[in-house]
Amino acid sequence: MTAEELLASNAALSGEVLRSQEALKIALLTIDKLKVELAYLRRMKYGRSSEQLEHAQLELVGGQASPAVPLETAPAIDTENAQDGAQGTSNINSLQDARDKRKARQQAAARGLPDHLPRRTVMHMPNQADGCKCETCGGGLREIGQDVSEVLDYEPGTFHVVRHVRPKLACGGCRTISQAPAASRPIARGLAGSGLLAHMLTSKFSDHTPLYRLCQIYARDGVELSRSTLTDWVGQAARLMTPLADAVGRYVLRAGKIHGDDTPIRVLGGKGSQARTGRLWVYVRDDRPSGESAAPAVWFQYSANRKGEHPVRHLESFRGILQADAFAGYHPLYENGQVIEAACWSHYLDCRFIRGRSLQPLSLPLRRPGLRTPDNLRLASRSVDAVRHRFADSAAYTVESRGIRRRPRVA
Repeated sequence: MTAEELLASNAALSGEVLRSQEALKIALLTIDKLKVELAYLRRMKYGRSSEQLEHAQLELVGGQASPAVPLETAPAIDTENAQDGAQGTSNINSLQDARDKRKARQQAAARGLPDHLPRRTVMHMPNQADGCKCETCGGGLREIGQDVSEVLDYEPGTFHVVRHVRPKLACGGCRTISQAPAASRPIARGLAGSGLLAHMLTSKFSDHTPLYRLCQIYARDGVELSRSTLTDWVGQAARLMTPLADAVGRYVLRAGKIHGDDTPIRVLGGKGSQARTGRLWVYVRDDRPSGESAAPAVWFQYSANRKGEHPVRHLESFRGILQADAFAGYHPLYENGQVIEAACWSHYLDCRFIRGRSLQPLSLPLRRPGLRTPDNLRLASRSVDAVRHRFADSAAYTVESRGIRRRPRVA
């Protein structure tokens, strides 16, 4: 083999090696991506719904999980008892939980049944054959005390009919007839009273009892009502409460910061048609953890699909901070700057660190701080809450102290 042939052979072999290395690199990246996707699918199918991290979730994104990082030393809170109370977050939480459970059991035993419940007293006198005389010696008996025990009982709700009677009064002189106007009803010319409508709506929307089951419940009491009748009543009652729902929406959107999310809901079609998936959009005004004194409120809106046009329409008049997940439908709200995005740490963590959508995931040392940050924030809040609960008279354990403990972890 000549020198030229040897050089050509070496060049060809070098090219083969480079191509093999590139193919191996692509294969390893593909395997890494598929492992992450498989772990994500397993987590979605078999994992718990809580968004707090577990030890296994660090392993989920690749590599071995390192020991949990302890909370950094936070600035001291200016109270003597604080130094004793904040030594260990986990110890404080466990001791406080045990103390709260024991105190709750003691209070329940001492409190008994609620005082606002009506009482019906049943007297149980001794079975004396000879009146109030002692069975042993025949002497007179007098009461020296009582043993009282209480039993919680229940009487099922009952139907009753309200008869509105309007007498007609005629004048004997001029023959004028006088009569009181008809009483107003929630549904014009309807048979349902306000109490029945309230029970039906509460059962359907709060207790999740379908209308066909309500028909069966009412039938057990001898009242036969068809499902179509109940459906009509629900629709008319919803129209009656539309102004109230609109007022709740205006109140929620007046807040400087709201929380937004959506959840799927199964919508039944007509007879013979398949069920479809609708969406309930929820907007929450509740800043009590940050010291807000305004009353909390929740505003629900329904849509037949999950298109981004729905939150854009709902929040058209909102100006402030919106805390929501990474759903792309919210992005048009942030473009003009009138709505400021406050991304959810847990959802951002789930989308960017755990799901691993890029072909080349971040290296493990970069991933782990991102995974720990939300849990460290939770631990910081719990430590302040536990110490504040222990020393309730101290004014130092406020929202400001919670922010002091959080700041070094977010900066």
